[in-house]
Amino acid sequence: MADEEENRFSARAARYVRVGANVGAVAARVAGSRLFGYELDRAKNAAELAAALGGLKGPIMKAAQLLSTIPEALPPEYARELAQLQSAAPPMGPAFVRRRMQAELGPGWQDRFRSFELQAAASASLGQVHRAVAPDGQPLAVKLQYPDMQSAVEADVNQLKVVFAIHARMDQAIDTGEILAEIAARLREELDYDLEARHTALYAAILAGDPLINVPGTRPELSTKRLLTMTWAEGRPLLGYKVAPQEHRDQIARAMFRAWWFPFAHFGVIHGDPHLGNYNVFENDGHPAGINLLDYGCIRSFAPKFVAGVIDLYRGLQRNDDALIVHAYETWGFRGLSKELIEVLNIWARFIYGPLLDDRVRSIAEGTTPGEYGRKEAFTVHQALRDKGPVRVPREFVFMDRAAIGLGGVFLHLDARLNFCRIFNETIEGFEISKLTERQAAMFTSVGVPMPA
Repeated sequence: MADEEENRFSARAARYVRVGANVGAVAARVAGSRLFGYELDRAKNAAELAAALGGLKGPIMKAAQLLSTIPEALPPEYARELAQLQSAAPPMGPAFVRRRMQAELGPGWQDRFRSFELQAAASASLGQVHRAVAPDGQPLAVKLQYPDMQSAVEADVNQLKVVFAIHARMDQAIDTGEILAEIAARLREELDYDLEARHTALYAAILAGDPLINVPGTRPELSTKRLLTMTWAEGRPLLGYKVAPQEHRDQIARAMFRAWWFPFAHFGVIHGDPHLGNYNVFENDGHPAGINLLDYGCIRSFAPKFVAGVIDLYRGLQRNDDALIVHAYETWGFRGLSKELIEVLNIWARFIYGPLLDDRVRSIAEGTTPGEYGRKEAFTVHQALRDKGPVRVPREFVFMDRAAIGLGGVFLHLDARLNFCRIFNETIEGFEISKLTERQAAMFTSVGVPMPA
């Protein structure tokens, strides 16, 4: 077993050397094109970068897929290539799982479960999930982190710096420094399963009694910083409803909308990873009733003034109030905005807020696919910023944009048709920054989650 662990470490180290060299070659080619003035084949270099990163499984793949869903983060050629990569690492075998479980729970760990399946039920970028049953008969999902993930994340953050350096040479419309800082911070947080357990408790408290959303419970006595044991949430994959009756698809979309917007508007927190594997659908009497919200590794909290800025921008666009729109941007940390830059930012704002401003039953977007949602608008903004920019994007926007685009993609997959304007206004009705501040302080303190800066 020790040899197995050593072999995994050696193989990963060798891959990092090889991938680093390949990524560096792409960076050198981009630098040469600028120095010597020759035309760069962006599509070819994007494919080569994706192939280089594809040599690694784990955190960097999660980050690559994340980048592909943030429209302003990378040029479209790169985003399309990275979106096709798979983030799951090779699963740990049974012998290795036994070793890891003993390291987390000590000798005799199996006696703490009625049963434990050594074959993983699912694997992802930082760990894998096993089915188990507690002594009291409760079905469990046991999330076990792969070994040496902290060093893997730090190595991958260094690789990301190279990717962003490539982007900076190719496209100077947007200063992506804050994007890198935000992604690195969230990746590091995902290593802390104790924090994830507290975030799970936070969402359970926020959504207690909500018939549309189920949050798994946690079992602290069977959890550590690298092992998280939760109640098993039985449900069907969301994409299994793509051909369901319209009212069923709309019910799922309504639950998704609430799972994202209600915690944000009332408690200043979002579920920042809208990957389809992080939800499944529970049914009543054979019909979809709501969603199980499964993963809390990527939770982003916001200061109340940032949430107020989101609502101010909505109301500014709704009323064509230029002063309120500018106030919202300045609240978020945009500085030195000219009239031209504001008009460019409004292109993206009207895209994100468009369905929420349109008081009718409608699709989230017409004539686009989930993978291309937001790409055209992002391209238009990029083109304009090349002349008017650069703009430094505040780091809070990274996961706001990711979640908004991911959520829109889910609605497109379902072909949902809702009055997004009405359900959004119901969600923010009576919003006051002082009430949000009080609720946030009370709720975060009760579950031991740090307050946002």
